[in-house]
Amino acid sequence: MTLQAETGSLKGSGQELRRAALALLCLRSSEDKAEAVKALRQSWLAGESSVDPQARLEAAGPIPGRPDKPELVSPLLLERRSMRTAEGRAALIHALAHIEFNAINLALDAVWRFAGMPPQYYADWLKIAAEEALHFTMLHTHLQSLGYRYGDFTGHDSLWEMVAKTSDDVLARMALVPRTLEARGLDASPPLRAKLAQAGDLEAAAILDILLRDEIGHVAIGNRWYGWLCEQRGLEPVSTYARLTTQYQAPKLRGPFNFPARRAAGFSEAELALMGDRHE
Repeated sequence: MTLQAETGSLKGSGQELRRAALALLCLRSSEDKAEAVKALRQSWLAGESSVDPQARLEAAGPIPGRPDKPELVSPLLLERRSMRTAEGRAALIHALAHIEFNAINLALDAVWRFAGMPPQYYADWLKIAAEEALHFTMLHTHLQSLGYRYGDFTGHDSLWEMVAKTSDDVLARMALVPRTLEARGLDASPPLRAKLAQAGDLEAAAILDILLRDEIGHVAIGNRWYGWLCEQRGLEPVSTYARLTTQYQAPKLRGPFNFPARRAAGFSEAELALMGDRHE
């Protein structure tokens, strides 16, 4: 079946969720991908899709599908711009949109790649993909109101690099993508919101409120499935996480931490204690 046939009708009966997620992951257009993911979730909620946890799927081409722009560079080469300028605020909004586009891809990858998980796992990650698609759409719409589009600034690939590293083990994926990289967004969101509000961009600040609320839920899903997998494999979660961060060379956790958000996302008190003496 061709990619066009896979993605041409998201409301047809008998659609298999993991196969559809792989097809959408391959889409290059950021806007088309976001809209297709939201439609796929609606199809799932309407009972028009099914999931085959045991299907063994393979990508027919390179993943993820991406537009020609933004140009991807090292995080060290990203230019810092002043928030006092309209261009500087647009660059920040673009950076956030780029994160959300990558988050769509990582959620779709979590759906198609890992066979043998309970059906709720796939439903949870489809929910995340659809919410990330909504976040991207909101940020891109606001970026366009500032006179720019997604792709007008450079971006980096750190998030997808960890997705690729953890493609061999769903436990590592749950530990090091939602619980590590995405959880960093819980810490970064409040100060970014404050900067945007101080600069007078109240619409962007309101969007970040939505992002933080939803990302707490996304990290909670990662925590829940990480805990489930540890229980299934007879592993102690805290020491296993430490081992995986070393094995996969994950970035080290650095504060300040948003302890209320991390607690709401399901991090244990033992984990929070390792991050610092003060939890609030």
